[in-house]
Amino acid sequence: MDLLLNTLDNGIRLVHHRIPGLVGHCGLIINIGSRNETASEHGIAHFIEHMLFKGTKKRRAYHILSRLEDVGGELNAYTTKEETAIHASFLKEDYERAIELISDIGFNSVFPEKEIEKEKDVIIEEINSYLDNPSELIFDDFEELIFSNQPIGRNILGTPESVKSISREMLNNFISNNYDTHQMVFCSVGNISDENILRLFKTYFAGIVTDKKVQNNSKSWIYKPASVTKKMDTYQNHCIMGNLAYNLKDKRRMGMFLLNNILGGQGLNSRLNLSLREKNGLAYNVESSYNPYYDTGVFSIYFGTDSQYLNKSISLAKDELKRLRTTKLGTIQLSKAKNQIKGYLARGYENHESLMLSLGKSLVIFDKIDSIEDLCKQIDRVTAAELLETANDIFEPNKMSTLIYK
Repeated sequence: MDLLLNTLDNGIRLVHHRIPGLVGHCGLIINIGSRNETASEHGIAHFIEHMLFKGTKKRRAYHILSRLEDVGGELNAYTTKEETAIHASFLKEDYERAIELISDIGFNSVFPEKEIEKEKDVIIEEINSYLDNPSELIFDDFEELIFSNQPIGRNILGTPESVKSISREMLNNFISNNYDTHQMVFCSVGNISDENILRLFKTYFAGIVTDKKVQNNSKSWIYKPASVTKKMDTYQNHCIMGNLAYNLKDKRRMGMFLLNNILGGQGLNSRLNLSLREKNGLAYNVESSYNPYYDTGVFSIYFGTDSQYLNKSISLAKDELKRLRTTKLGTIQLSKAKNQIKGYLARGYENHESLMLSLGKSLVIFDKIDSIEDLCKQIDRVTAAELLETANDIFEPNKMSTLIYK
């Protein structure tokens, strides 16, 4: 993959991949998320993401929303526990329009008091929508369980009480204390020449100044396995079980991705789907996930089932974990698992919006970008013995925590 890489004097980095086509994608990735909040700032990173659309020094909210929509484009943003992103998709002739807009809302937002008060109500409704969706809420509650009293364990949205307490001064202080141009990447995938994207990048980002360098520091985690059951007014029982897992820079991470995909990844032939759904008809939704963070990670299994099938479903899930701990994959099984995840990887590269964000996140986290060929080589190097060792480490029954909604 041919990539253009550039770094401005202020530390903002560029990655651009030119492709043919009518549509371009670009975005600004900021290496700051909800885990950077103090307890009194709970929900503020996500609140800032919303407020970026509410007015700049030269635009009101309507003009921000209309700038790309008027020409058939789309402006969006998201917040995770470790990053904030502003991104856009548009016709290739509107590249400058998109880049200028992202720069404007990223660095010139003014956070009008009236808009702050309105947005509090919007976000509280967003929180309420999660409370009405137990299959999503349980993931947040599980991380709060395993990262008890730690910033990374708090949910991204905040609570109604914490959101109501947010002020304009708090928004500006959080940005001043955390946002750093050395922790920002502008990423682009589209049909624009390297010369033109570099010119636009310098035009709209070179003038931004910073007086600090913020570093993400690794921490020691206090983890004690726990089992909690909550009474919930739901038709189904919901269950999630899991453990801490490897961080983003751990060399065992690729093997963990492979194991997770075998167990309960997106394929309908995953072991959990075959066992709980196809063979026994116990669950409609069943999956496993592996989310690596900067200095830790989370592995989990989730399913929803009727109350009468809860214990059997838990038992079957544990059986699948035991199989991976006790039985080494054969040559054909391992080859199939590797080919499947390579296929998912290749399909992701064909989704150009996803590719744009992936390139940006890779540069933010690793300060480098591996080609798809490099990633496939990493996958090929994983051995059955390594997977068995990883399974015995992460799937150890005594290390697992469980959260059930009944």
